[in-house]
Amino acid sequence: MDNHRPHPLVIVKLGDTFETLRAQHGDFEHWIADGLGTRTLPLLVVDPRRGDALPDPARVSGVVVTGSHAMVSHRDPWSEATAAWLAQLVAHDTPVLGICYGHQLLAHALGGEAGNHPGGVEVGTVTVTLEEAAATDPLLRDLPAQFPAHVVHWQSALRLPEGAVRLAGNDHEPVHAFRIGKHAWGVQFHPEFDAEAMRGYIDLLADDLAAAGVDPATLRERVGPTDTAAGLLGRFARIVEAHHGI
Repeated sequence: MDNHRPHPLVIVKLGDTFETLRAQHGDFEHWIADGLGTRTLPLLVVDPRRGDALPDPARVSGVVVTGSHAMVSHRDPWSEATAAWLAQLVAHDTPVLGICYGHQLLAHALGGEAGNHPGGVEVGTVTVTLEEAAATDPLLRDLPAQFPAHVVHWQSALRLPEGAVRLAGNDHEPVHAFRIGKHAWGVQFHPEFDAEAMRGYIDLLADDLAAAGVDPATLRERVGPTDTAAGLLGRFARIVEAHHGI
């Protein structure tokens, strides 16, 4: 590899935030780019939903897969094509970070299962607890045993692929983070969300949450800082840089 012209770190855009949030704060790919904070790797955003070609795994330095308001279990053609590509990336040992939908899609891509969470929706700022395996994990090691994170999901990685390592969970969601292979991770929570984005989601989903028996006002009151979770994006970028000797 020519270190003077590194391959891009690709953000695979599989969804859009709500228009009211996007107009004020940008979209998922902007939030992720801000969190990655890399000055050595060019960033490339591709959107398979609009027909963008997914690049050759050998020509990317790393990949972040965004969240989405779609559902992995619907198996839309763009989603299934991305899943097949993710399997190639893992086989190529390209660093991957899947967020929420991307987390579930990564599990599905490698032979696991994604679908509706039997306990229903999880929204707001929640506590994530690390598993013992996280102590030696390149992405999660040295983090606090418990930390707050922002979440919004109806579906989950119900079954992990063979060989996957569960890294974090909580009472509602047993798989908030996992690793497959050496350098591919899924996180169910949203490291790219700040408190303002989380409150925006709670407000915009208030009717759906109330219908599910969840009090939006209580969730809103509990929204707080999630610095540890947010820092995972920068950690992932450093892993990508080190993986390519940058």
